[in-house]
Amino acid sequence: MSAVTDSAAASADARALAHLRGADPVLAGVIDAHAGFDPRGWLRELPAMDSFGALIFMVTGQQLSVRSAARILGRIQDRFGGRLPSPAALLAADPGELLGTGLSRRKVATLRTVAGRFADGSLSDDALRRLPDDEILDRLTAISGIGPWTVHGMLIIALDRADVVLPGDLALRKAIRRSYGLDHLPSQQEVLQIAEPWRPYRSMATAYLFQVALDEPGAPRPDGGGAIPARASGDPDPGGTGRRIRAV
Repeated sequence: MSAVTDSAAASADARALAHLRGADPVLAGVIDAHAGFDPRGWLRELPAMDSFGALIFMVTGQQLSVRSAARILGRIQDRFGGRLPSPAALLAADPGELLGTGLSRRKVATLRTVAGRFADGSLSDDALRRLPDDEILDRLTAISGIGPWTVHGMLIIALDRADVVLPGDLALRKAIRRSYGLDHLPSQQEVLQIAEPWRPYRSMATAYLFQVALDEPGAPRPDGGGAIPARASGDPDPGGTGRRIRAV
């Protein structure tokens, strides 16, 4: 990033932190306890990804540990010359070779369907960037194997959307239970209710709470050491269609 872009991002982050501190005293305490944390650091540790690349990243990580997902992603990149494949390249690949990376048959089928939508123009990175979050959620969760967790991660990673929360993520729910002193694991609806005052900066709040999850003894550490949303659990409804909670 240029110095001007860095300065603008720093200014935006300062506004977001000020809002979050004022909106939620519990979250203010979380922020104070992680004074050196860079909520954008984990994004900078990832390779640049468009929407299709981020969907590969997220589908691979469904229901897997951080380490397992990283191993499979590494094999996928090795298969495609050290990078994530384009839609055309993925469609041209032998499905058996994709299975050989460690992807399940369901995930291979999902990624081939997504690649087909990008290849035929019914989905595109440019078009998705012009849509609001809820419309992207509706379009992508109509695809079997794509649930809200996957879409929410893509919104943050590829589109840098500022107001995203992942209510179905187990690591986030555990972090909220710990930070808010709850005697139970919050439901997805409770997560959304707790997150409501964070608007329009729920992505930043979520990043801080993922860092709380990494503070837990024995928690898996991402290779880069940052808080990586959407890698610790997976889509609660990976089938894609039907049962989902709208992040409204």
